[in-house]
Amino acid sequence: MKLCRFKNKCHAIRIGLATDDSQVIDLSAAGIGYLTPLLEAEDPLAIVRQLASANLPRVALAEVQLLAPVGRQEVWAAGVTYLRSKSARMEESDFSASAYDKVYAAERPEIFFKSMPQKVVGPGEAVGIRRDAKWNVPEPELALVLNSRGKIVGHTIGNDMSSRDIEGENLLYLPQAKTYHRSCALGPWIVLGTPEAQAREWQIKIAIERDGKNVFAGETSVGQIKRRFDELAEFLFRSQVFPHGAILLTGTGIVPPDGFTLHERDVVRIEVSGIGVLQNTVAVV
Repeated sequence: MKLCRFKNKCHAIRIGLATDDSQVIDLSAAGIGYLTPLLEAEDPLAIVRQLASANLPRVALAEVQLLAPVGRQEVWAAGVTYLRSKSARMEESDFSASAYDKVYAAERPEIFFKSMPQKVVGPGEAVGIRRDAKWNVPEPELALVLNSRGKIVGHTIGNDMSSRDIEGENLLYLPQAKTYHRSCALGPWIVLGTPEAQAREWQIKIAIERDGKNVFAGETSVGQIKRRFDELAEFLFRSQVFPHGAILLTGTGIVPPDGFTLHERDVVRIEVSGIGVLQNTVAVV
């Protein structure tokens, strides 16, 4: 079940259910105005299945604009959860290398704030690269969708944009390297009801196109994430309150080579096999 937010031809924002035959069932016609009531339900999947069988309006997927599947949730991120990510972070920074090495093996994961919901970009929108950075990369990630009780209710695709030169200069610059205008993309929808064991079988792929040519491609497996999903969720919710739930990016296992940086107007295409495709252009911010 693929829960989404979309804008119809009248530019009204609606809640929908994307079907396998490229249609969207308009759940807002049944009084569903926000994602939160569905995600907060005891069994979101059962409710959505019941709505899907109701006589609700349908519209072709090609006729709507999909929006980031985030309503009022804060977006957070976990770092150094893949061995490849640890190695890349150590290579980019002599100053902070030991910190990345230690956090990979530590009991407590690295978790940091990524974005307020209104700053998240959705499918087809532009992700940002900082104008004061010289080394900008995308980070394709699986994102956990959590309700206010810390329960994982779904998954989506995330792009945790990062300025590697800023982070590499000093670990204390991490917020500037990670949290800025258009630094987070989510989409195209939330897939409900997938257990962790099944999600760990998914593949994550990225392809970057520049002037019509592929300039980078990479692939990894969700199964390479070192930490359990519920472990990451539990640490996020320690001494924290998320009344509308939260979205947690789970780290990246695909790192472009050191000589690669994004350019304006590049196209970033991220695919997670069990979810779909999130595609964005690149803009300087």
